[in-house]
Amino acid sequence: MTAPRPQDEARAGTGGRYGEDLFEPEHPGEAERIDTAALVYDPVTVRRLRALGAGPGLRCLEVGAGTGTVARWLVEEAGVEEVVALDRDTSALSHLEGPRLRAVAADLTDESLRPGGFDLIHARFVLMHLPGRRRLISRLAGWLNPGGRLVLGDAVDVPDILDGSSAYRRTMDAMWRVLKETIGTDITSVPAYPHFLREEGLRDVGAELYCPPLVTGGPAARFWSETWSRMRPELEGAGQDTADALDEALAYLAAPELAELGPGMAMAWGRRR
Repeated sequence: MTAPRPQDEARAGTGGRYGEDLFEPEHPGEAERIDTAALVYDPVTVRRLRALGAGPGLRCLEVGAGTGTVARWLVEEAGVEEVVALDRDTSALSHLEGPRLRAVAADLTDESLRPGGFDLIHARFVLMHLPGRRRLISRLAGWLNPGGRLVLGDAVDVPDILDGSSAYRRTMDAMWRVLKETIGTDITSVPAYPHFLREEGLRDVGAELYCPPLVTGGPAARFWSETWSRMRPELEGAGQDTADALDEALAYLAAPELAELGPGMAMAWGRRR
């Protein structure tokens, strides 16, 4: 294990939280927004989990389970023995609970949390929103059974350096700034996840990057449109330039000429000895 890195500690001063100050789970459109993202990323996630051996006999922890699309796949398609679906709000998971799927309402940053040992732990778009990320990776690695695998996925952005002034780019850049200032979201260290896993002593460390194309009417474009619309007050408060760009950027996401390489997901994984 290693000590938290300075960039993680700096985030601890951010007062806001995902699900409280932004993207509240009780918002009538939040479950649909999450499910739209699942349409984009679930195929990539389940392909990787299957390649890493997700299947019968495993005890799995799904961190930040959201509406439960991955947890449901682990039970119904992969056929794992048990899934613990962990989230601060489990209201969207109650209908999925059964003999092999248990929803646990808990905060991953709670140091008293002791969920037991797991053969597979998966966390997607969770750590990027939390303070002390490096410490959390250590905790997750410590919950692995011998031979167990930890799979982490978080956002990365690959901006077109030749187009830094478009309304789309200005809005996307403003969004990352607002998220960091409001709820502490930080994607800067996501590319270092493979290094973090090696520092934890995990073996067979690997990584991949998936960037979905933004095309008119596609789920990725709908997700960002819904996200920016939900963040309108915060984005407009970020400055006149952002306020002016927002409507143009939203129109572009629905326009026939839309063609962008959207923010992607970097996945990293490793196996405990």
